Amino acid sequence: MHQDESVARIQDFKGAYPKQLLLLCLTEMWERFCFYGMRGILTIFMVEKLLIGEKTANLQYGAIQAFIYAFAFIGGLFADKILGFRKSLFFGGILMVLGNFIIAFSPDTLFYIGICFTIVGTGFFKPNISSMVGTLYKEGDVRQDAGFALFYTAINVGAFLGGVIMVYLAHNVSWASAFFAAGVVMVIGLITFIYTQRTMGTIGLSPQHPSVSPQKKTIYEVLVYIGSLLAIPLILLLVSNTEYTDYFMYTIGPVTLLYFFYEWSKYSWPEKKKLLAALIFILFSIVFWAFFEQSGGSLSIFALHNLHDQLLGMTIDPNMVNNSSNTIFVIIFSFLVGLVWVWMAKRKIEPNTIIKFGLGFLFLAASFYILFFTRTFADASGKTSLNVFTFAYLVMTFGELCLSIIGGGYGEPERKCQFKRKVDFLYGWL
Repeated sequence: MHQDESVARIQDFKGAYPKQLLLLCLTEMWERFCFYGMRGILTIFMVEKLLIGEKTANLQYGAIQAFIYAFAFIGGLFADKILGFRKSLFFGGILMVLGNFIIAFSPDTLFYIGICFTIVGTGFFKPNISSMVGTLYKEGDVRQDAGFALFYTAINVGAFLGGVIMVYLAHNVSWASAFFAAGVVMVIGLITFIYTQRTMGTIGLSPQHPSVSPQKKTIYEVLVYIGSLLAIPLILLLVSNTEYTDYFMYTIGPVTLLYFFYEWSKYSWPEKKKLLAALIFILFSIVFWAFFEQSGGSLSIFALHNLHDQLLGMTIDPNMVNNSSNTIFVIIFSFLVGLVWVWMAKRKIEPNTIIKFGLGFLFLAASFYILFFTRTFADASGKTSLNVFTFAYLVMTFGELCLSIIGGGYGEPERKCQFKRKVDFLYGWL
């Protein structure tokens, strides 16, 4: 199709999926390879290579994650107001490529500089590609859920590949090769996206009002790029000193809530009630994901020092299991869990959203009880069963599926996606 293909024509596709969806899935798959692969090695890199204390490394990992979510809010906001999804995504991808190649060039000395490029880049990339997926469907199109289910699968395939390959390269080849691999797959993702744009019509173009002159549009866009790059030295200071990060988050978190209620005031009362309900669920989700994200921090350190390398009779790096087992379980069981909900819905016994949230927390709590229970299998050296550890992830995954299938944010229309980005920053605050 040509560039002038209309949005309506794109949305009027035949079959289960629009042809643009597969390319967007591939783009997101490679980005998630980079993101989750990096998440899987950051803490152990700081402990093993930079020789940072485990407590400090865990705090710095938390700071990195916090700023990624912070810039997801900022990147989404700039995409909505100035750049559009396409330019935001491409700009973010370029920064992620640069960040990974900078670290690969000299992991010992350039790690923090490179990771700051990656933080800003992920913030521009992560929130916008899912919004582009949403625009492929007309509002109310029943096929949208199937499309986002495929997109969700692509995310987990990328996360699995990144979790396995980057941990393997880090421990068996070199740290530099792991970061270099992340940069290479992001280049592949960007090339895929460039090709995808040819079929996207006007989807994702700049949202600036037509009355704004081309010169002013360009100036606004350049200012966004320059401002984002100028933020990198500040992020470098905050990430490398977690005390400063705490002060920043204690300040910006309440400000974000105030901004949420400012935006909330613009809606009608029926919409306000829905948004308040969404905010409550998001606040509970913050607690859930705060525990869930321990996989990249404290659980990564636990896997490094306290797990045997035998899983079901096979020898495997415990951090590969820590960084990839959840994604495997999601790929295997998400479809089955969805079928269970459909089966229950047909019999009018499907639990409501509140109960599903509650089930998610019960599964999460059970998984951490199982992780605590691994101490009973520890030997004299302090190492315990990788099998029990993996089973804990299986239980944790069912908790994720109880939350993600009902409200992960992937299947929302564009307007709701914009609203969601305004409260996503709360994750970073925590």
